[in-house]
Amino acid sequence: MWDSEMGPRNNDENLCGQKRKQYLLFLLYKLKQSVAKETCKNHNRLVKMKKPRFLMFLLLILFLEFFNVLAEVEKKQTYIVHMAKHEMPENFDEHLHWYDSSLKSVSDSAEMLYTYNNVIHGYSTRLTAEEAESLEGRPGVLAVLPEERYEIHTTRTPEFLGLGKSSELFPEPDSVSDVIIGMLDTGVWPESKSFDDSGLGPVPSRWKGKCQVRKNFNASSCNRKLIGARFFSRGYEAATGPINKTRESKSPRDDHGHGTHTSTTAAGSVVDGASLFGYAAGTARGMATRARVATYKVCWIGGCLDSDILAGMDKALEDGVNILSISLGGGDPRYYRNSVAIGAFMAMERGILVSCSAGNSGPRSFTLSNVAPWIITVGAGTLDRDFPTYVSLGNGKNFSGVSLYSGKPLPDSLLPLVYAGNSSNITGENYCQKGTLIPEKVTGKIVLCDRVFGDSVRKGTVVKDAGGVGMIVANTAVGDEQISNAHLLPAADVGPVSGNMIRDYSLSDPNPTATIIFGGTKLGIQRSPVVATFSSRGPNLVTPEILKPDLIAPGVNILAGWIGTIGPSSLSEDYRLVEFNVISGTSMSCPHVSGLAALLKAAHPEWSWAAIRSALMTTAYTTYKNGEKLIDFANGKPSTPFDHGAGHVDPVAAFDPGLVYDITLNDYLNFLCASNYSPTQIRIIARSNFTCDMSKTYSIADLNYPSFAVLLQTALGEGGGGSGVVKYTRTLTNVGSPGTYTTWVSSETESVKIAIEPESLSFGELNEKKMYTITFTADSMPSGTSSFAHLEWSDGKHKVSSPIAFIWI
Repeated sequence: MWDSEMGPRNNDENLCGQKRKQYLLFLLYKLKQSVAKETCKNHNRLVKMKKPRFLMFLLLILFLEFFNVLAEVEKKQTYIVHMAKHEMPENFDEHLHWYDSSLKSVSDSAEMLYTYNNVIHGYSTRLTAEEAESLEGRPGVLAVLPEERYEIHTTRTPEFLGLGKSSELFPEPDSVSDVIIGMLDTGVWPESKSFDDSGLGPVPSRWKGKCQVRKNFNASSCNRKLIGARFFSRGYEAATGPINKTRESKSPRDDHGHGTHTSTTAAGSVVDGASLFGYAAGTARGMATRARVATYKVCWIGGCLDSDILAGMDKALEDGVNILSISLGGGDPRYYRNSVAIGAFMAMERGILVSCSAGNSGPRSFTLSNVAPWIITVGAGTLDRDFPTYVSLGNGKNFSGVSLYSGKPLPDSLLPLVYAGNSSNITGENYCQKGTLIPEKVTGKIVLCDRVFGDSVRKGTVVKDAGGVGMIVANTAVGDEQISNAHLLPAADVGPVSGNMIRDYSLSDPNPTATIIFGGTKLGIQRSPVVATFSSRGPNLVTPEILKPDLIAPGVNILAGWIGTIGPSSLSEDYRLVEFNVISGTSMSCPHVSGLAALLKAAHPEWSWAAIRSALMTTAYTTYKNGEKLIDFANGKPSTPFDHGAGHVDPVAAFDPGLVYDITLNDYLNFLCASNYSPTQIRIIARSNFTCDMSKTYSIADLNYPSFAVLLQTALGEGGGGSGVVKYTRTLTNVGSPGTYTTWVSSETESVKIAIEPESLSFGELNEKKMYTITFTADSMPSGTSSFAHLEWSDGKHKVSSPIAFIWI
C-alpha cells in the first residue's frame, strides 16, 4: 500500500523495526558501559557486599541509568530544515502547512521555532538526532542541518580616511538618507546621541520594518534615524532556556554594547564634544551620518545561534534594508552549511550588500570567517591615533605603553614594583588571576602582570582588591599590538619587549620601583595603518582561488556610541557610565565599510553592489606615502594580501575608480557549478531550480573578482621541475570618462611568468565593457610555497589595482 504522505508503508515499517532494534541495542550498550563504570568506581565497596545486596545495587544502577541513557538518546537540538519550495505537493494550499506536515511526520511534539521565506525556504525546530535523520529523507527536504553557534567578533576615522577634508565629494544628503543599513548584532541603545534624527526627512516610503515594542523598548525608541528595531530569541531560548531578564533585555535593547558601537560606527549622527574620559576627544560621526539604521538583535550573552540569525536576515530582507552589516562569525565555513553565507546569497540576489567581519583569530593562517565571494570580508588595521602611557623605572629607564585610565594619578614619587609571579599563592601564577595575589606582598605597590590572553581590566580588579595601587600588563604574545583599555586603577599595557625588560628589572633589583605617567591622546602616529595582529588571515580555506580578506579598515581603538547600563570595560565592578567607548576588533572595521558603501551607493545609485565592492578594493592602498609597504603588527614585516587583501580602504579614491569589475547572479551560479557543488547543495544556497550545464566547462577563474588567487602545481620532489599554466578572464566596466588604460605588473617571484592580453583597453563611453585574459606560467615549487604580485590598469588619472596571490599546492 502507498500513502501519499508517508511513502511505502511496508518499507517504512521494516525500517522502523530495524531502527527500533538498533535503538534498543544502543540502550543496552550504554547501560553496560554505565554499570561497568559504576562497578569499577565502587569496586572495594562492592566486593564486601553479599549477593542479594549486590544484585539490588545492580538493579538500582540499571534503573537509574536507563532513564539517564534514555534522556541522552532523546536529547534534542535545533535544526535548520531547508525545503525545496517548488516541490510542494498539490494537496497543500500554503507552504506553512506543508512544512508543518513534514515536521509532524517525524515528531508529534516538535514545533517550528521560525519559518523562513526570504533567505531560505524552510523552518527551524528542535529534534532528536534520529528524528532529524528521518526528516532528511522526506520528500521535498533538501537538508536538515544542525544549528551552529556564532560569536560577535568614531572621532578620528573620518579624518583618517580622508572624508573630513573632502566634503565636496560627499553625495547629496537626501540621497544618503535613502540608504538603510541593517545591523545584525546585540541590539541598540536608542537613547544614544548618535541616533539623533535632527535634519532628517521622512522615513523612506518603501520601508516595511517596525519598532518592536517591549517593556523597556517603546515605539518612541525609534525615530527617523533609528527606523526599525527587532529581536530574535526563540532559537537561543530553545537551546539555553529562558532569557534571564535580570541580566539582559528580551527586547531590541542592547545590554552588551557591541551592537550600539557597530551601528554608530556605520551611520552614527554627528555628535560634538564626544570622548571617553577626555580621550579621543572631538566630533563623533559614523561613516554615513545621514543613512538610516535598522537593528536586528540576534546575539545574546551566550552567543548568536543559526536559527535567530537566519530569522533576522529573513526579516531584514522583507523590511527593505539596502545593506546588511554583520560583525559576527563562526559555524561551518562551507557555503551550503553556513547560515550567513546562505542568507547573504539571497540578499545579493535582491540587490542588498552584505558586509562581514573577517574574524579575530589572527595572526594564524587559514583563520578567516565569512569568505563567500558574494560577501565583503573586512579585516582590521590601526589608526594614526594612540593613547600613550609611560612607565618609568627606578633604574632610570622609560618604556611606552597605552592606557585609557582617567582617575586619580599616581604620586610623583616612585612606588615599589612587584612581579605577580613572586606575589602569588600559586607557584608559577604570574597572570593576576582572581584570588591568586597575596595582599601582604602587593599592598601599596605597582604589580607587573603577564598576559597571554584574557582581559587586562579584569586583572586590574584583582590587583586593586589585593591592595595594589597600580598595574603594568606585559602582553607576552609576540607581535601583540597594544590595545588601549579603560582601566579601573592606574595601569599601562606594554608590549612583549618592554614587558621582558621591566620583568628582568623587577626580578634583579633588590628594591625595584616604578611609576606610570599618562600621556592623553596623540595624533599623527606613524606608521599607520598597520595590520592588526588579531585580524584573521588567509588563504581562503573554503575556496583558495578567491582571495580573502577583501580589504582592511580601521578596527583598533575605535570610539563610537555606548550603552547606559555598563561601564566601558563591561565588567560588573565597573560602575562608570559613558556615552562613547573605545574598543577594537574586526567587528569595528566591518561597519566602517558598511557605512562607506552607503556613501558610494548614494553617490552612484546606478552601481551594483559588486561594482561598489570593486571600487573599494581596486582603489585601496598597500603602501605608505613614502612608498614602503604596509606593515603587519604581528611580525613587524611587510604585510601580504593574505593579511590585508586588496589593501586599506580609501573612500575618497573609491568615489571615482575609473573602472570596476562587476558580477551578476549568473556569474555566482556558474561559480557554484565550478566549485563542484551537487544540485542539492546549489539549491540550498540559491533556492532556485538552477542546474549546471553538463556540456559546459566551468572555472572558478572566470568569476569576475577584483583580486586573484592562483593555485599552481607543486613539486614532486624537493626542487622545481615542470611548469603549469593557469588562465583567468576578467571584464572591466567603464564608470568614468572615456580613456585608454594600459597595464603593468610587478611580482615578487621569477617563478611565475605573467602575460596579459590585450595590454591596453580603450573605453569610448560610460558602462562600456572590455575583456582581458591574464595567463600565469609557473615553475613547480614545494607545496605550501606562496608569493605575491600586483596588477594595475591606469589611464594616467585612475589606478585600478588588483592583488595577486600564488599558492603552490
